[in-house]
Amino acid sequence: MGFVKENYNLKDYSLPEIRNMKIHGRTTGRLSPLTLLWTGSGVEFNAKGSELWIEVETDYDIHEPWISILINSYPVARQMITAGRHWICIFRGMNADVVKNVRIVKDVQPMCFDKGCLIHLHTVRFDGEFMPVEDKPYKIEFIGDSITSGEGTVGALCEQDWIPMWFSAVDNYTYMTAKALDADYRVISQSGWGVLTSWDNNPNCNIPRYYEQICGILPKENCTVPEAFSLNDFDSWQPDVVVVNLGTNDANAFNSPEWRDEKTGVRHKQRLNEDGTYNEEDLATFENAVVGFLHKLRKYNESAHIVWAYGMCGAPLMPSVCRAVDTYTRSTGDRKVSVFQLPNTTNETMGSRYHPGRPAHEKAAKEFQIPRMKRWARDTIPAGLPMKKRQKSWPALSAGCCRANETGCPAIPLNGQPPHIHLISCCTFTPDLRHPRPSMIS
Repeated sequence: MGFVKENYNLKDYSLPEIRNMKIHGRTTGRLSPLTLLWTGSGVEFNAKGSELWIEVETDYDIHEPWISILINSYPVARQMITAGRHWICIFRGMNADVVKNVRIVKDVQPMCFDKGCLIHLHTVRFDGEFMPVEDKPYKIEFIGDSITSGEGTVGALCEQDWIPMWFSAVDNYTYMTAKALDADYRVISQSGWGVLTSWDNNPNCNIPRYYEQICGILPKENCTVPEAFSLNDFDSWQPDVVVVNLGTNDANAFNSPEWRDEKTGVRHKQRLNEDGTYNEEDLATFENAVVGFLHKLRKYNESAHIVWAYGMCGAPLMPSVCRAVDTYTRSTGDRKVSVFQLPNTTNETMGSRYHPGRPAHEKAAKEFQIPRMKRWARDTIPAGLPMKKRQKSWPALSAGCCRANETGCPAIPLNGQPPHIHLISCCTFTPDLRHPRPSMIS
């Protein structure tokens, strides 16, 4: 306990002993220890007592995990978790008769290398009573890349080191949106990855490939949590809304060198034409990947409204996203899919590492708007219905957002898009986006 004055009322509790505890994020199902894997994962208590500690463990070669501590929804501390197993004081000296909502949040994404950047929670030391933690009325799942991982939301504009210090799960549109909606949420994200390839054309680094697994992106060599490669239990946590923020790195791949597998010699490249426009065949490959992911998302999230939200680092592939969504909706009759353009990052809202900063995330969360998100969340149907009956249950929703009626923003039709697909945006947007524009690596 170091030099802290001894509190003789403290008692150690293993996590299985704590009945009133809420776990956030995908987990292996084990509590001894509880492993925090993804951005935004963590534990939550309603703690009636004066002092609380938690025993944590981590191991890494280079990239250490970080946590944020929130008391009554307010971030009070943020810190690095150093290697080894040790105790962290969450709070002390508080009024023992008052219930405090305590949340310990993993700030950093899992790493697909370097032992995964995981956190193991073992024991809680507390001098009071754990009160029930209620579920929120809504559930949201966010899927994305470094933007969704909160990269660049911490640190000065000049910071360019790729280190965990510059990641945050709290200064992040995912947390902000969920908090405003009073929703529980989960995050599945990885820096540099896309729906088809990573920013450097690696076809192995795409989120859909690992979506079914609890955390399949972890390095299999020396992995201390083999359960992470098991299938996720989707029935245990069904979101009302699934937000997909992918496409930034797929766009960057067109402007990056060819990727080559050093072991097999396999090569991959999203190509540009001689005039600098996107290669039609490779655009079609990207669109097929979007369609395939929508099918997979619907398979595992039968009742959720799926929102493809894109644009915080530019939206050069938005026409392709719209075509892909239209292809999916026409072939399946699934009208619970929307396309939503997020506001682009500006010089004023830029963060570290040329990524969207906290102001950009605040603006993105605000653009989702509570009425709109609640409408998506309430747009649910009974799970397990046959497809024909589900189609009859779906309202006549267009595959796009409805900002024009809510904000007065003009609708901006995309050239060459199906007539019922309209993307409506509040930020500057060039209709002809067949020509690539520079965008930030995500």
